[in-house]
Amino acid sequence: MTTVSSDALDAATPVAARLLPVYEDLHRYPELSFHEVRTAGIIAARLAELGYDVHEGVGRTGVVGVLRVGEGPVVMLRADMDALPVREQTGLPYASSERGIDPDGNDVPVMHACGHDIHVTALLGAAELLAGAQSDWSGTLVLVFQPAEENGGGAQVMIDDGLYDIVPAPDVVMGQHVMPLPTGFIGVSTGPAFAATDELEVRLFGRGGHGSQPESTIDPVVMAAATVMRLQTIVSREVAGRETAVLTIGTMQAGSKSNVIADEARLGLNIRSYDPGVRDRVIAAAHRIVNAEAAASGVDRAPEITGRDSFPVLVNDPAATGRTVAAFAERLSGVTVREVQPVMGSEDIGNLAIPVDAPIVYWLLGGADPALFPEPETLTALPNGVPSNHSPFFAPVPEPTLRVGIAALTTAAREWLRAAEQPEGER
Repeated sequence: MTTVSSDALDAATPVAARLLPVYEDLHRYPELSFHEVRTAGIIAARLAELGYDVHEGVGRTGVVGVLRVGEGPVVMLRADMDALPVREQTGLPYASSERGIDPDGNDVPVMHACGHDIHVTALLGAAELLAGAQSDWSGTLVLVFQPAEENGGGAQVMIDDGLYDIVPAPDVVMGQHVMPLPTGFIGVSTGPAFAATDELEVRLFGRGGHGSQPESTIDPVVMAAATVMRLQTIVSREVAGRETAVLTIGTMQAGSKSNVIADEARLGLNIRSYDPGVRDRVIAAAHRIVNAEAAASGVDRAPEITGRDSFPVLVNDPAATGRTVAAFAERLSGVTVREVQPVMGSEDIGNLAIPVDAPIVYWLLGGADPALFPEPETLTALPNGVPSNHSPFFAPVPEPTLRVGIAALTTAAREWLRAAEQPEGER
């Protein structure tokens, strides 16, 4: 009988070493949301070699692997696959020089600036370990390789495409996200863990003309600048200190020549929140300010405000999280597992759990050089020199990040599948 080592890190070590070239390949050739065709092909081929039932094209480019081993619980593990429109500046020998077409038709650089290549590789490693230990557990293992997490739509698109017509409803949904925390560190938030996110696209309509005659125009650049500054007052003046919200204007586009006053400007807003009431107030305030600044500019046409990506707060189930963390403590020797504060980043893995009312457990996986953290026990802020997710310099340390990630996913799955090993009367 093949078994998983009592210390899951020992079992993960050779698997991580074998998969290192796969990780470097995925990092070198990233793909944007819903364009993960090459990535999906690599995943599907490896799962088929391991004996999984493979379903491709779920949610356009998603891949699902299913391994049924007798009766027992259904455990879902998820990894996201997509990259970001960022030009990589890490200097790594396997750095990306790829380009892609974004949803607006623009040619953009592409980089795995959020670690989804780590997520995919770690889940492939767990798939190998669990497939090799079929005599040691019983139940159904569902591996979801999800497209388009970065635009917030991938999980829901997989569901809308019939994910739960293909696989049984899970008893638990689990996953992890690599972060700029020390390697060998796992962080968990019990309860609300990742914020809700809402994106708004704003079109401000002015009246174009010659740069020398602004009096004959309605300048959308000035309107946009005033709008940006006023939007900053929402969090500082309309959200109480005991509440939490973040509003970021991530894009601002107008004009094509310095002596031409454009007739339109565009803003891209990103809103993060934890409380539904705060979320509604911030969105309403954004609409009010955009329309008021346009009216103050004397526009002939009201702004257009369009909702784009949106997904809810990710809430880790307390009981399920406690059970999983206890398994980490028991089987991941040398790994630090700590409760951490919720983050304002957002995640759509919760959309896989909500329709089937399954508990979710989602943890943070350290991926940065521990030497860069002089006081790793505090972790109140990133030290200088540690790039954050979405930075062009974001580069997780593959070892031991992959090894810990593989071991964590394997341990979590085994904890929930373990009940099927016990005699019927002891369950």
